[in-house]
Amino acid sequence: MKRIGILSDTHSCWDDRFAAHFKDCDEIWHAGDVGYIDVIDRLEGVCPVVRAVKGNIDHGVVARRCPELLIFTVEGIKVLLTHIGGYPGRYSRGMKELLRREGIKLYVCGHSHILKVMYDSELDLLHINPGAAGVHGWHKHRTLVKLTIDGDVMRDLEVIELGAASRLPEV
Repeated sequence: MKRIGILSDTHSCWDDRFAAHFKDCDEIWHAGDVGYIDVIDRLEGVCPVVRAVKGNIDHGVVARRCPELLIFTVEGIKVLLTHIGGYPGRYSRGMKELLRREGIKLYVCGHSHILKVMYDSELDLLHINPGAAGVHGWHKHRTLVKLTIDGDVMRDLEVIELGAASRLPEV
């Protein structure tokens, strides 16, 4: 059994509540638009396994350290983590075929700054966009997601609201 913390679109913002909410996690996944690499470094101080992809604003060290897409298995669940990819019914070009071909059961992306948790019955997968954890962007509320993966079962999904997207200091 693994407890997973999921966030996206920090845009260089660090909030100590990330650590507080993710302290019991076995893994943390960042779905892109990290900003400064310090965000990843600090997440690694919270949890031994941090998986992160680069987003469209990421450059420099983040772009060199984080790929555009990760495919991996946790417990019995095959996961695809990326930044831009759309969602069920509105996948970006080629994403639906990739999800099908790879047998993905959990698809996580960011970019939209909109929290979405949707089941795709055609592909038999769960889609999660954790919304935006940072303060830059058009979103009104900052969110995180936690999820338990137990064998081939995903359960106990929790949406964590951090409040309004008011300015916080950058890392």
